[in-house]
Amino acid sequence: MSSELPSPTNSPTSSTPLRVVIVEDDPMMQLGLEQSLSTNPQLELVGQAEDGYMGVEMTKQLQPDIVVMDIGLPRLDGIAATQQIKAELPEVRVVILTSHTTDREIIASLSSGADAYCVKGSSVERLLQAIAAAAEGATYLDPQIGRQVLKHLSPPSPTGNVSNLSQRELEVLKLIVEGNSNPEIAAKLYLSANTVKTHVRGIMNKLSVDDRVQAAVVALRSGIV
Repeated sequence: MSSELPSPTNSPTSSTPLRVVIVEDDPMMQLGLEQSLSTNPQLELVGQAEDGYMGVEMTKQLQPDIVVMDIGLPRLDGIAATQQIKAELPEVRVVILTSHTTDREIIASLSSGADAYCVKGSSVERLLQAIAAAAEGATYLDPQIGRQVLKHLSPPSPTGNVSNLSQRELEVLKLIVEGNSNPEIAAKLYLSANTVKTHVRGIMNKLSVDDRVQAAVVALRSGIV
């Protein structure tokens, strides 16, 4: 894919740059991103925030075209911040730029509405490709995690069906998709850890999957979240 950046579809002229907000708490990373993006004439850096809460508020105020979002942020993590931004401003494109590459974080980020997932340490060219793809309405996955994601997006065809799940199992499954751990699910649903573990085991059995990530993929494909 070319890294040449398109102009926003709602821009009055073809020369209008994409307006970008950076949400990053590492000062050195902030500086590096600012230097890399500010020199690109097709981008206009309009704001920087140091935590997820500030990032959401700044996005609502400035309504940029692109938000470059870290995951490990204070006060509100990047996954929750992305979810809030997409709920209120679905037209804003979110590019995750992070060092986090676990299955849980990748699936949770994509299910929260992120348009692109880029790994820190990648080249500036790769980040520009991610921004370009997001601006065009496409999804971009860093090659470092592409195979990892495809492994879970092509699970064995389940013989089970989400319609077989109980109401409580559906509640647990939705929280799994959002990236919650068993203790977090227990706290949110006021259940014991053992009860949640039993529900998770039941979900995987009914959906005929091997792990919670595959369960999340089935849920996303079924359109229940």
